[in-house]
Amino acid sequence: MHRLSGLRARLSQLGTRPLGRGITVRRAWPFALILAGLALVIYVAAQYGTMAWEQHRLARQWEEHYEAQQNAPAGSPAIIDGGLIRVSIPKIELDAIVVEGTTYKKLLVGPGHMEKTALPGETGNAVITAHRDTFFRRIFELKKGDEILVRRRGEVFRFQVTGKQVVDPSDISVTRQSEDARLTLITCYPTYFIGPAPERLVVFSKLLDRSPDTARAAATSPTSELPAPRDSAGGTSH
Repeated sequence: MHRLSGLRARLSQLGTRPLGRGITVRRAWPFALILAGLALVIYVAAQYGTMAWEQHRLARQWEEHYEAQQNAPAGSPAIIDGGLIRVSIPKIELDAIVVEGTTYKKLLVGPGHMEKTALPGETGNAVITAHRDTFFRRIFELKKGDEILVRRRGEVFRFQVTGKQVVDPSDISVTRQSEDARLTLITCYPTYFIGPAPERLVVFSKLLDRSPDTARAAATSPTSELPAPRDSAGGTSH
């Protein structure tokens, strides 16, 4: 009887003790996953916040140049916009300031003009890229005949979409220069898909006409809104 009582006491003590290191680790996993998820959300949200702020800053800079040009006395030398490019696509409600360069950090600020390609409106092929989950998330909706407006150096350049194509990232023919003025938009593909985007969606357009920029630029951020974060695009993918 004494031995039986001792066995019961031991079993009772085991029930109140931790059941080993393995159980402790398993209990810690959900907490670690929650922390990792929160860290990822904070990181992505910070990137989108930076993007929105930079677009706001560039838009204010655009407005300052515009006002200086409008208020200049008659006969004064033309005040250009400091090289800034503004692209608007009414059909997909896109209005954004384009930065120079297509590095990962550059594309966190806005669409990027590919270096060593023509500037929009000049003879040659102007190439602009952007991430698929930000500024160019809806360019797949563009169809032949749709308009793309580019404002640069006091002029508005009106382009018309001529077609689109899905290509391999190694296909550099889409950036090849031309004898006329063209504009090419590039982003990763598939666009509305969380996961790898091994291909590129390319939208082609040609210059229709150019005219003086008489429309007042917005004094705040560009009108296009950034979507809620879906996935992160690493490296130089768009």
